[in-house]
Amino acid sequence: MSEQNSTHTKAIQDFLAEAEEIVEQLGSELADLSDMGESGELNPDVLNSIFRGAHSLKGLAGMFNFSDVAELAHNMENLLDWLRLGKLVFTQQLMAVLFDAHELLSSLVRALASGEERSMAPEIAACVSKINACLAPQKTQNTLSPLEALGLPPHVCGALTEYEEHRLKDNLAKGRSIFNIHTSFELSTFDTELSAVTDILKGCGEVISTLPSVGVNLETNIDFEILFGSKNSLDELKTLVERGSVTVTQLGTGLTQEMSPTVAEPCVVETANAGEHDGLQVIAPTAGMIQAAATPVLSDDAALTAKSMSRTVRVDIGKLDELMNIVGELILANSTIADVTTRMRNEGFSRMAIELGKAAKGLERKLSDLQKGVMEIRMIPIGQLYEKMSRIVRKISRDQGKRVELKFFGADTELDKLIVEDISDPMMHIIRNAIDHGIESSDVRVAQGKNEKGTIKISSFQKGNHVVIEIEDDGGGIDVEKVKNKALQKGLVSDISTVSDRDAIDFIFLPGFSTNETVSEVSGRGVGMDVVRNNISAISGMVDIETRKGEGSRFIITLPITLAIIKALIINCSGRTYALPITSVLESLLMTDKDIMTVERKEVVQLRESTLPLLRLEHFFDLQRSDEAPKEFYVVVVGVAEKRLGIAVDNLLCQQDIVIKSLGESFKRFRGISGAADLGDQRTILVLDIGGIINETMRSGG
Repeated sequence: MSEQNSTHTKAIQDFLAEAEEIVEQLGSELADLSDMGESGELNPDVLNSIFRGAHSLKGLAGMFNFSDVAELAHNMENLLDWLRLGKLVFTQQLMAVLFDAHELLSSLVRALASGEERSMAPEIAACVSKINACLAPQKTQNTLSPLEALGLPPHVCGALTEYEEHRLKDNLAKGRSIFNIHTSFELSTFDTELSAVTDILKGCGEVISTLPSVGVNLETNIDFEILFGSKNSLDELKTLVERGSVTVTQLGTGLTQEMSPTVAEPCVVETANAGEHDGLQVIAPTAGMIQAAATPVLSDDAALTAKSMSRTVRVDIGKLDELMNIVGELILANSTIADVTTRMRNEGFSRMAIELGKAAKGLERKLSDLQKGVMEIRMIPIGQLYEKMSRIVRKISRDQGKRVELKFFGADTELDKLIVEDISDPMMHIIRNAIDHGIESSDVRVAQGKNEKGTIKISSFQKGNHVVIEIEDDGGGIDVEKVKNKALQKGLVSDISTVSDRDAIDFIFLPGFSTNETVSEVSGRGVGMDVVRNNISAISGMVDIETRKGEGSRFIITLPITLAIIKALIINCSGRTYALPITSVLESLLMTDKDIMTVERKEVVQLRESTLPLLRLEHFFDLQRSDEAPKEFYVVVVGVAEKRLGIAVDNLLCQQDIVIKSLGESFKRFRGISGAADLGDQRTILVLDIGGIINETMRSGG
């Protein structure tokens, strides 16, 4: 039985490795297709790519015997096939069915990944029923085919597929001219030359079909008939196609012209609408360009090597975590060696200490390189998260009946893979609230003089040792007065006149706090924003809000780049030892009680031109002293985003690389702690959560 379970688990892992990428790609391309549908111009290459993705997922699921995924992918493939063949007219209702099918596919794959046993047969049956309703036969009138007027040769008509016939009709319907381009290439170079000519043609139209043809020199040459649709004229095509002997015929007119192989000046073809597929800038190729553009496609039978073309491998993040832990242990072991070296030098073993010290320094450099390499493997561009957010925005805005445009900036900014995963749910909650609470309906926006389509902008950038993610909308903003009144109703404050706007905004992060009078499926249940802050704090991050009534809101999330191996300041307070992430430490000051001031019953210190709130760590953790407090103590100035705090501790011990390890679910309720770390002397210490401590201190008033 255990062997069967192991085999099943391996099958799921192998399936997920491919399926997740296919489903992600499908979601991104469906979003592109939806945008094209609004403009009325569907790119057949995108539609074909989605069709191939559904087909690949069906085959993959069938191979591993996941029948639910295979069935849904098969039906989705049928719908896409009818759409690409022109048997269905593209509508937003049809797009909604495709989005629903994709969302269900994502749920099925996630369920397999989590080991969830719940049957989704009712949801699959309902989705398949919607797809079948779209595929119901429609009455059509018997009209003369527009292809008959083109005068295609019989051998070409007989070789066209149903899809190619549809593409011909679609090009004619859009007012494009159809050309038959006859080419003849030598057998030794036909693959590169045909590919280069095809690439040029794709820049100003659509290559509908490429068929082998019978030529004069069968022993040395191979001929092709290329059916090509374009808004360009015959003269413009003459200038573009300059390779070899080429005959161009504009079908339906009988115009034929033999092309000479002379070199022409580069020709730029422009159309009024630069967004169209056939409105691109095209330059006549040189011999070097043709060589570079060539991409021969080999069939499986024609492949000459079994070597993979890809230079990437998939690695389970768990294995990277294990490797990172090993690196961390090595770093701690090296610290221990360095301590032994120091003790040996102090005890008179100077010669041996020098040799051991040199070896330790060399090991430290290599370990630093190894640590950097492992860290780089864990880093992924945050743009991978943007694609998921795009699908969420489309679905929620469609359900809400609102028009929302999503803009992305800084997609190349890199973050640790695990942090990207942990930040996805908080970002989803923020975006849900932005659409439900923030973005107004189209008629309201127009009445206010705004664009009828709302905008959500997500941007990310690196700031020191942190990454900042900003989520901004141009909706109605947060009604601060309404928040204050709600806080008064709930008994959170007794007098709203004493509550600042910034303090009022913090109320929305409290559990159960919502200003929505009605409950919706998207938000308004009083859950979500407290989860946002808690989840972000759990990864040592912070979230701030900026808002202006009537103009929109901005959520600013500040995150550490990684939580795997970090430099930490080791501190001591009341006989306990803690680690402070060095990325949050700005400076440290030696002070006495005389330097402490009290403002509104809160302890503060004067730091140059500003007043800094002070937190005594022993009070925060309610530590009991076994000795007298030192007369001189250190204040460590920490900061995350724009917030600053002074933490009073007894002593600063050293700086050290540490590996943060989770304390598990049982310890999540303990405030101000992000994890634990082992020191080189076999001691285990707690790692402070600076973001959580700052939030807690600001909220409680110090």
